[in-house]
Amino acid sequence: MHRPLVITEDQELLDDLLRIAAAAGVELDVAHAAVHARPYWRRAPLVVVGADAADALAVSAPPPRQGVLLVTRVADDPAVWRRCVAVGAHTVLELPEAERRLVDEFAEASEPAVRAGRTLCVVGGSGGAGASVLAASLALLGARRGLRTLLVDADPLGGGIDVVLGQERATGARWPDVAEREGRVSFAALQEALPTIGELTVLSWHRGESPPIPPEAMRAVLEAAHRGCDLVVVDLPRHVGPAEAEALSRAVATLLLVPADVRGVLAASQMLIELRRHTSALRVVVRDGSLRPDVVATTLGVPSAGVLPSQRGVTDALNRGDAPPLPPKSPLARLCAELLTTLAAE
Repeated sequence: MHRPLVITEDQELLDDLLRIAAAAGVELDVAHAAVHARPYWRRAPLVVVGADAADALAVSAPPPRQGVLLVTRVADDPAVWRRCVAVGAHTVLELPEAERRLVDEFAEASEPAVRAGRTLCVVGGSGGAGASVLAASLALLGARRGLRTLLVDADPLGGGIDVVLGQERATGARWPDVAEREGRVSFAALQEALPTIGELTVLSWHRGESPPIPPEAMRAVLEAAHRGCDLVVVDLPRHVGPAEAEALSRAVATLLLVPADVRGVLAASQMLIELRRHTSALRVVVRDGSLRPDVVATTLGVPSAGVLPSQRGVTDALNRGDAPPLPPKSPLARLCAELLTTLAAE
């Protein structure tokens, strides 16, 4: 893939641009003179012209193109807009004030093809319902189907969804490493930093002190995944703060996993009060129990997305450090396949 092009002879400006590009996870092509820019001019996804090089570039009369920015470190330069017009730039960015905007521009230019990934949230109607296992299984099956998938662990007190996958020793970033990110983030850079198994990328928690996820960080991660993934599965905790609300507002569906017993339904009804403040795209998945699945769904007033029968061997596999077993004909695999098919149809 072609890289953004920077045209400048100003070493201090170039140092700033290289630092900003690094923040976006982007490498640059650099032309130290306008004449050196010609081989890159048409193919670069973005051209950033330093104000110092603008006059020389205008003299070389490059062909018109989209995606040209003029960057200056001089405040209130009366000649800057004349130079902007002369090189065909669509705007002027003044540093350092416009650094965040430029990070976004670099990330946007270097982003892989848009995939418009769909976000699916999973939350337990009561403690111990098995929502993390369901979320991990949905992500695993999606990846096996060839969908580029991101599994997001949004529960800092859940012990880490990497453990559910048997990947707690996998190298890569966890939430504390990305929690300060905000603004536009390249999914390619995110995928490179996080543990990835085939088509499945995982953002989990470490073991240790776990502060709340900043909503800006959740927004940045989910927006990057929307551009770079086919499927995003978010394992939510049983409380909704600002970061969790970000995920719920972006989800095409939120699955509430409810044990089919009286206490499970009562707990789920309390959870629904909180969820309905942020989304109406709710579905119930009922775990086998003493109540009929249709009674559970009717009592809660939420459409049913399916039933999860008991499956032998899941708990033993997790205790061995293995991922949930998903042979094609198993109850868990069949349910996940039905849910993914419904999601794709919607």
